Amino acid sequence: MNRIAVDAMGGDLAPAETVRGAVAASSMGLEPILVGDQSAIANELARLEADLPVVHASQVIEMGEDPGQGLRDKPDSSISVCARMVAEGQAGAMISAGSTGAAMAAAAIIIGRSQGVARPTIASVFPTPGSPTVVLDSGANIEVKPEHLVQFAVMGAVLSEVLFGLEKPRVGLLNIGEEPGKGRQLDKDAFDLLAATSLNFVGNVEGRDLATDRADVIVSDGFTGNVFLKTTEGAAQTMAILMMEAFSQLEPEAQAAVLPALGEIRRRMDYETYGGAHLLGVNGVVVIAHGSSSHVAIANGIRIAHDGVARDLVGKVASRLAGA
Repeated sequence: MNRIAVDAMGGDLAPAETVRGAVAASSMGLEPILVGDQSAIANELARLEADLPVVHASQVIEMGEDPGQGLRDKPDSSISVCARMVAEGQAGAMISAGSTGAAMAAAAIIIGRSQGVARPTIASVFPTPGSPTVVLDSGANIEVKPEHLVQFAVMGAVLSEVLFGLEKPRVGLLNIGEEPGKGRQLDKDAFDLLAATSLNFVGNVEGRDLATDRADVIVSDGFTGNVFLKTTEGAAQTMAILMMEAFSQLEPEAQAAVLPALGEIRRRMDYETYGGAHLLGVNGVVVIAHGSSSHVAIANGIRIAHDGVARDLVGKVASRLAGA
C-alpha cells in the first residue's frame, strides 16, 4: 500500500502549498491522497489544473488546541482521518504539517504503538558531512528514562539503515562532554546501557560533533534534542545570510563562478530537502512536517513517507526492537 494520506489542512500555508506539494509528488509517480475540506481542496486543484483523490474531513485541529482534547472533540479532523486511513489499510503512510502534538496523539491512539515501544520518538535528519545524521528525540518526549534512550537509539539506527543504506550506523549520546561519566544521572545510566547493546555505540558526543561526521545517529531526550534542532536551524539560517552578504560583494564574474557551489550548499542545508521528521515506534509510517512547509517540503515529505513504506521501515523497527 503506497498511497500516502496527506493532511491538506495542516500547516501555516495550507491548503494551497499542501495541495501544490501533493500535485508535485504525484508528478514523481507517488500516490498522495488529500484529506481535508473537499471544497477548499477542489478550489486549489482547479487552480493548478490537477486531479488527485480527495477524502473529505470536516474539522481541523488548530495549532493552539490541546492535542488530546482536539482528538476527542473533533473525530472528523483531517489529522484523525489520515490516521484512521493508515490504521485501516486505506493508506500506507500519513504526513501532516499541522499540530505536532495532534499528529503524535493520533498516531499513538488511532494507529497504535508498535509492540514493546515505551515511547514513540521524533527522528529528524540533519545534512552533515558524509551521510546525513539522524537526531532523536526531537521533541516528542520531554522527560525520559535511560531505557527509553536505548529504544530511541535502536529505532534511529534502523532509520539510518533504511534511508541511507548504512550497515552499522554509529550511535552517539548527546552530552556536555565526550568522557564517560559526564552529564546527568540519566546520561550516565544511558551510556552504560548503550555500551552493553550490540549497537555501534561510539560514546558521548557534543553538539559541535554534528559537523564532524562522528556519529550517524545522535540520541537525546526530547527537550535537549528540540533545543539542539532549533539552534542548529538558526545557525544554518545565519550562515546562509552571511554567505549571501559576502556573495553580493563579489564581482559579477566571481558570482557566476561560485553560484553553483552556493546553490548546492543551500540545498544540503535546507530542511525542506528531507520534508519532515519520521515518528518512530507506531504501527504505520508517519511523517511530521514543519509548520511553515512550502510545497517543496510537502512533496519531499510525501517522498520520504513513500520510501518508509516501500522499505518496510515499521516492520524493520519492530523486528529490531523484538531482538534487542
